[in-house]
Amino acid sequence: MVLDTVTLRVALGVVTLTLFLLFYSSFRRTRSRYSGWWSLALLFFLTGNLALLLHGTPHQAWANPAGNVLLVTGAFSVWAGSRSLRLLGTPRWLFLAGPAFTAVASLLDSPASNTWSGGLAYLGMMTVGIALASRELWLLKPGASQVHRTIAVAAGFMAAYYLCRWVVYLADGPLGPVFRTYFNPAMTSLITLVLLVSVSYSMTALSNEQLINGLSERATRDGLTGLLNRSAFMELATEEVYRLKATGSAGALILADLDHFKALNDLHGHTAGDAAIKAFASACAASVRSTDLVARYGGEEFIILLPGANQESAKIIAGAISRKLMDTDTGLALPTVSYGVAVSTSAHADLAGMISAADAALYEAKALGRNRVVCVGSQSQ
Repeated sequence: MVLDTVTLRVALGVVTLTLFLLFYSSFRRTRSRYSGWWSLALLFFLTGNLALLLHGTPHQAWANPAGNVLLVTGAFSVWAGSRSLRLLGTPRWLFLAGPAFTAVASLLDSPASNTWSGGLAYLGMMTVGIALASRELWLLKPGASQVHRTIAVAAGFMAAYYLCRWVVYLADGPLGPVFRTYFNPAMTSLITLVLLVSVSYSMTALSNEQLINGLSERATRDGLTGLLNRSAFMELATEEVYRLKATGSAGALILADLDHFKALNDLHGHTAGDAAIKAFASACAASVRSTDLVARYGGEEFIILLPGANQESAKIIAGAISRKLMDTDTGLALPTVSYGVAVSTSAHADLAGMISAADAALYEAKALGRNRVVCVGSQSQ
């Protein structure tokens, strides 16, 4: 059976256009970064295949390089979208390097008369772009659906196919019997058509999973600082305190409040107040351990749970936060901080009681002149 290249490319174009319209509609509703990148990739694949339909016409001189570049850009868009799932950006120069290399190679290889101008560069960059996407998808942390594994395998298969095309092209040339039988444009269009349709169903589930994760993140994080919000902290801290009690471990809780914060707002405005809050949040994140819980408790007040810490450890961490805050350059004088510390043994582990005791210690620190750490039952500078 002889596959008709033009017919298959037209069919691929129709399917790609349909998928693009569906995913772009989804992107407009959800603003999912991955849906956006996949829509962009489909658009590049669509226009690239349309350009290659101009082979054998007077437009081949520009259509051939343009088609190669657009298809490679589509492959690198899939890679950039895969990175977005891991909350990673893609440097612009790295994204454009593959398409730029393909463009130069295609333009220097007689595109007006050579339908395979820049073929080695095109096949190589397609392999690299799709292989990188497969790697990013495989490294993605497992979610509820595990669908990223399926897409990673599909992308890996496509990358392997393009690698084989590159090797056979290098060894046999585009007119060789092996290349013409197994790796010709018609066969590639057919494989791409099947994979696009099958993978796009999985893409929908993956995009929805990304959206749900994003909503969950916004529901548990404070919008200004990126720290846990109060409700999320209370939920996680309750579980942690219960675990401490069950395992016979101690823990410490710190309540921190920025001194004279209202005066800072009145004098410099709320923008300065927000800058101070963000600076303190950054100082907390840089000073606590990975096992600690830090949250914005409300306004300029913060709360920190230190599992396994004693009174001295809590005082050391509070001091480290204040030093880190004072080292922060925001262009304005940052406020000092008062801390109230409560320590609980496993026998008396109770989150509400720890918060109440730390609040009393914080009130005492304010009464003693601010800018100090006060632990329950003691006073210290």
